[in-house]
Amino acid sequence: MERNFSVERNSEIELRLLIEAIYLKYSYDFRDYSGASIKRRVNHALSQFECNTISALQEKVLHDPTAFMQLLQLLTIPVSEMFRDPSHFLAIRKEVVPLLRTYPSIKIWIAGCSTGEEVYSMAILLREEGLLDRTIIYATDINPRSLEKAKQGIFSMENVRAYTANYQQAGGQCSFADYYTAAYGYAIFDKTLRENVTFADHSLATDSVFSETQLISCRNVLIYFNKKLQDRAFGLFHESLCHRGFLVLGSKETPDFSAFGNQFEPLVKQERIYRKS
Repeated sequence: MERNFSVERNSEIELRLLIEAIYLKYSYDFRDYSGASIKRRVNHALSQFECNTISALQEKVLHDPTAFMQLLQLLTIPVSEMFRDPSHFLAIRKEVVPLLRTYPSIKIWIAGCSTGEEVYSMAILLREEGLLDRTIIYATDINPRSLEKAKQGIFSMENVRAYTANYQQAGGQCSFADYYTAAYGYAIFDKTLRENVTFADHSLATDSVFSETQLISCRNVLIYFNKKLQDRAFGLFHESLCHRGFLVLGSKETPDFSAFGNQFEPLVKQERIYRKS
């Protein structure tokens, strides 16, 4: 029993040292990410890198930037799909878009955009509502490989079949196939959808606000943060949003118990759509 405790304690120390080393060497800050989430992903990385200990993994990534980039993919596993939670996008279409129309120009920040599924979903929705031409979308993520994939706008046709069903349930007004060209098992999305999109490296853990926005979408990112980092993120969102701007979150996320809980009020609470108070 005592030996197991000692092994577990050593593992916790090694994990903290790895996270600190990553921050000091590469400036990626995972120190306030959820401990359970990081631990699970690092344990998975041990088998991928064929390392027996976290210390061995730390030595590898400290001395090999390529190995670190491989680890980064495991620490920021992109899990997304177009029009994910269709009722959420339907609520944006019905409840948020009419209010966005009142702005002469619109800026939207998609924080933690991963490989771009959320970006293209939002762009398609805005195009159908006649707002895309006067909208600038900032799509940010900490993973450069994910950002590069997002810029390309190429997705597996196997996934696109599921995206099509989501799009239809989200109130889509056209044929989803109108937005992409199919070739060799992939869907290449219309490049005009990203003409007004700026893709940028940005960390909610270390970076600051870069623009005033009317809407921020940050879905299924905050669940990986501890409370301290969640509070920092909500502070950035509050600072970035214009008066009465919109914040949209993932299905398990809420500002209610954060330091900024009284700074946001629900517009469509069930779909996690809020307005800056």
